[in-house]
Amino acid sequence: MATARAHTNIALIKYWGKRDQDLILPQTDSLSLTLDEFYTTTTVDFDDRLAADQVTIDGTVLDQQAARKVHHVLDLVRQQSGLTSPAWVTSTNHVPMAAGLASSASAFAALAGAASRAAGLDLDRRALSRLARRGSGSATRSIYGGLVEWRRGHDDATSYAQPIMEKVDFGIEMMAVMINTAKKKVSSRYGMQQSVTTSPYYQVWPAIVDYDMAAIKKAIDNRDVNAIGRIAEQNALRMHALTLSADPGFTYFTGETITAMNAIRALRDQGIPCYFTMDAGPNVKVIYDRQNRQPIHQALAAQFGADRLVVAKPGPGIQIWNN
Repeated sequence: MATARAHTNIALIKYWGKRDQDLILPQTDSLSLTLDEFYTTTTVDFDDRLAADQVTIDGTVLDQQAARKVHHVLDLVRQQSGLTSPAWVTSTNHVPMAAGLASSASAFAALAGAASRAAGLDLDRRALSRLARRGSGSATRSIYGGLVEWRRGHDDATSYAQPIMEKVDFGIEMMAVMINTAKKKVSSRYGMQQSVTTSPYYQVWPAIVDYDMAAIKKAIDNRDVNAIGRIAEQNALRMHALTLSADPGFTYFTGETITAMNAIRALRDQGIPCYFTMDAGPNVKVIYDRQNRQPIHQALAAQFGADRLVVAKPGPGIQIWNN
């Protein structure tokens, strides 16, 4: 038996599209910030007395279909370790699920860590990153803390995450504006595939990401939060343009998403630098330097309510312990 805790990450340069659905190999590189406030804690116990894997998330037992991705990761662990036993999996999310807040990233990173340790495997973080990727692409980055790059690679062995700056030594923070924490109607997997196969603009996306990756790495080297924010905001808008231009077109935005984006632009117009990003969901994440936290929080609290704002700092990498 083993337990792992992994934190969510929010992509500054987006992962949007796979070139291999089974291995979950991405079309492009990506870069993210791991957050301290959102995380998943998972315990795995391999037990010969079980007839099949048993998966409980936030107190709810999942049926076999709902837990199929969990079973898939457990099967990979069993293949690597030689174990044949079914497993108890008990997971608690400190992040809303399927709401564009990267719950799958923390969930599958924690599952990979706990399952591999419980099975007696001693995987290094690169191997853990590859294993987590097989459950959810973004989970590959949640093995590490701070600023993390996912190298797209060309096969299973070469597609993994690596840290850019685990101990973030400058003032970048994120503030989540919780627009809607309900499960989204269009899953990330379906949305990505629709964008890849039907958007007439997808063919230019890889070149955009290559350009943005080079630019944001330079901004990180310079500890330039405003440059990081500008690049991340533009990259997010271009990602969401792919969903709007798919056939049929769709969006993860709600009216309040647009309101939040405009509120952040208004703060910039007032001389308070801050920028936004959104993943596959309606919730908006604000990127800013911590010295500007108070006026940003005050302005957004007045509009959305303080209870809908969560301040997040750069978070740690995965933690694993034996029970």
